Amino acid sequence: MADLENKDVKVEESKVKAKTAPKKEKVKLTERIKKFFRDYKSEIKKIVWCSPEQTLRFTGLALACIVVVGAVIGGLDYVFNQAILGLGRLI
Repeated sequence: MADLENKDVKVEESKVKAKTAPKKEKVKLTERIKKFFRDYKSEIKKIVWCSPEQTLRFTGLALACIVVVGAVIGGLDYVFNQAILGLGRLI
């Protein structure tokens, strides 16, 4: 019984604290926009850009992967197409 009373008191205290908590000041829209662009600029400075040689190498690698995957998909398409045509001839 005493535990229930303690819980009720704690609940009441938390409600009072929630009501009396200090409210944050509202920040003006212009200040928030300025802060956004300051943060944006600082994050852009942290980016490590690839060298032109790395960019060219990565582009070549991506194109090679596209060609290989396209060839594999095209080959599978041809094989499955021939298999379905062969099954159609049997019927």
